[in-house]
Amino acid sequence: MLSVFSGENRLEAEKAVKRALGTDYEVFEGENLTVADLPSIFLGTSLFGTEKRQILLKELSENKEVWEKIPDYLATEHDIVIWESKVDKRSVVYKAMKAAGVMMQEFLAMKNPDANVVFNILDMALRNGPQAVKMVEKIELEQDPYMFFGLLVTQAIKKMEYQAGTKEKRLLKELSVLDMQMKTTSVEPWLLVKSFLLRASQI
Repeated sequence: MLSVFSGENRLEAEKAVKRALGTDYEVFEGENLTVADLPSIFLGTSLFGTEKRQILLKELSENKEVWEKIPDYLATEHDIVIWESKVDKRSVVYKAMKAAGVMMQEFLAMKNPDANVVFNILDMALRNGPQAVKMVEKIELEQDPYMFFGLLVTQAIKKMEYQAGTKEKRLLKELSVLDMQMKTTSVEPWLLVKSFLLRASQI
């Protein structure tokens, strides 16, 4: 099956690539390919037999000669993802892929979180964790989790400046733990944020 992922949000696009291909896949840079390479990529078998291959093709449209030949290989039996920074939706190739039912997904750039929204979520978390999580779920698809976390820390520091009580100190300590987790673990950052929000009312 052939898929096309594009857009400025490389983090989400990379996640989609891993969902589609797993973690063990072949990678080809578009600029290094020739038209003669395409039969081997789209129709050839792997070195280990006839099983289905998982292949990532990066920035293929930058190689115009190769890009224009892609409609000849839309019926590939392999799992192939074409990853583009930007796709010209007016191009003949794009229209041919769309007409053939190729899965095409665009990952738009994340928006900067709104400080007021983050404040309201933190305020809610201190009273009702599950409700705060619901608020996050409404915005997480279009927000950068790391920028959201940064604003979360800023809002917690403001609370500390307003009232440096035991609860506020524990809140900042929990956020420092969350900061380390987001930098060192492979767990999805939004899952870590939601876990913190669920615990916040008990801090």
